[in-house]
Amino acid sequence: MSGPAAPRTATHDRTERRPASKHLTNHLTNRSTTMNRLYEDLARAQMSARLGEAHARQRGHSLAMARRLSRRAERAAREARLALARSL
Repeated sequence: MSGPAAPRTATHDRTERRPASKHLTNHLTNRSTTMNRLYEDLARAQMSARLGEAHARQRGHSLAMARRLSRRAERAAREARLALARSL
């Protein structure tokens, strides 16, 4: 044995652990931020889909109302023509 090994001091041990702890904290923070962004993106996509469905329902409702009113107007015109033909 050539000589005594250098003893490890308590401060040396702490400085070695600090970067790993800081890295772990940064990793967890980044992971948490990434997860929050994923949830926000998911919520945004769901809201966009719901908004699209609502617009589609609204267009469908408007189209149905227009068809109903058109049929009613056609029926009124037909009845008016029939009434005019009877009066002549």
